[in-house]
Amino acid sequence: MKIFVARLAGTPIFDPAGDQIGRIRDVVVGLHDHLPPNVHGMVVEMQPRRRVFLPITRVRGIEAGAVVFTGRINMRRFEKRTTETLVIGEMLDLTVQVGGEPMTVHDVAMEETSPSAWHVTKIAAYRGRRRREMRILDWSEVSGFDILQQDQGAAGLIAAFESLRAADMAGALHELPAKRRVEIAHALDDKRLADVLEELPPDDQIGILGKLEPERAADVLEEMGPDDAADLLHGLPAEQAARLLALMEPNEAAPVRRLLTYPDDTAGGMMTSEPVILPPTATVADALAHIRQQDLTPAVAAQVYVTRPPTETPTGAFLGVAHFQRLLREPPSTLLGSVIETALDPIRPELPLQEVTSYLANYNLVAAPVVDELGRLVGAVTVDDVLDHLLPEDWRERVIHDD
Repeated sequence: MKIFVARLAGTPIFDPAGDQIGRIRDVVVGLHDHLPPNVHGMVVEMQPRRRVFLPITRVRGIEAGAVVFTGRINMRRFEKRTTETLVIGEMLDLTVQVGGEPMTVHDVAMEETSPSAWHVTKIAAYRGRRRREMRILDWSEVSGFDILQQDQGAAGLIAAFESLRAADMAGALHELPAKRRVEIAHALDDKRLADVLEELPPDDQIGILGKLEPERAADVLEEMGPDDAADLLHGLPAEQAARLLALMEPNEAAPVRRLLTYPDDTAGGMMTSEPVILPPTATVADALAHIRQQDLTPAVAAQVYVTRPPTETPTGAFLGVAHFQRLLREPPSTLLGSVIETALDPIRPELPLQEVTSYLANYNLVAAPVVDELGRLVGAVTVDDVLDHLLPEDWRERVIHDD
C-alpha cells in the first residue's frame, strides 16, 4: 500500500488504547545516493507544541485518518541529524530533473517493503506551475535530491552497507578508522545501529556508545535486546551505566536492571529476558504466529514458554515449554496447555556457565528456561548466549580479520 506523505500532515496519532497523543507533522527519511530512501520515522507534534520522533518500527498501522503506534514514544525533543531529510519540510516543492526536464515535487509516496521497513518509492511531480499535468514517477526516474544530502561520505558508505546483514556491516565498520566509524554510527537510525552494535567487539561497542549524546545512546540501548544491552553496560564505568539506565524508558530499563544483578558467567547473566511466552489457553496457531516473527533468532524461536499470567518476565508460574516441532504436528486449534513438555527441570539464574553448557549438551537443547525460587520464568538461555561466553573475548575480531 502506497501512502502519500503530504496527506499524512495533521493526521492524529493514537496509542493502542485509542487515546490521541498528537498529530503527524512530517516524515523523516535517509537519502542514499540513487537508492530509494528508507523511512526512519515520523515527527509527531504533542501538546504543548512539542515535537518528538516516532521510529517507523513502532508504527502499528496507518489507516484513513489515523496512525496507531505501539504505545512507546520517547519524549525527547526531535532533532534532525545531518544525513536525514524531512519529506514535507525539504523535499516538497523542490525542483528536480526527469529525463533532463525540470519538474517540481508535489508529493512523495512511501511503501512498506518488508515488515516494519518503509521506503520512498514514488514521486508526484508537475511541470512549471501547471499542477494538472501531474506525473507519478518511480524514484529511479527522478534526480536532483542529492542537493539535500549534507554528508556525502557517510551517506555513500551507508548506501553501500544498506543491504548487508548486521554481522557483515559490523565487520565492515570494524575495519574503518575510529572517526569514520563514529560518523556512520551517528548517521544510522537507532534500530539499525542497535543491531550492528550487538555484533561488534566490546571495545568497538563502548567506543561508539561513548561518542553518542547520552539521550541518543539510551535510545539505542532501548532498541537492543535486554541481554545485549546488559552486557554492554557491564563494560562501562558504573556511573556512566547508571546515567544511561536513568535516561531509558522505565519499562525498557527494568529488564536490563534485572539482568545486571546477576554475575556475567551465570544463567541469569547470559539469558534473554524476552523469550516467546504465552498462557496455556493460547492455541498452537497463536504460538506459530509468534515464533514466525522475523526479528527472532532461530534459538529463541525454537520453543514457546508457557506460564500463568502475567506473561512478561518475571511471569506467573512456569508450566513448561512447547517445542516448535511438536507445534507443527498439532492441529492449529489445540491449546498449548495440552502440548507442553514438563519432563526436564528448568535451570536457576545462579547456575554457572559450565553447568549451563552441560545441561544444554546433555539434553540436546538449543535453549533452556530459567526459573527463579518462586517458580516464575525470568528468561531463557540459548546456545548462542553460551557460545558468546565460551569463545575468547576477541573471537569477533578474529573472524573479522580472517575474512
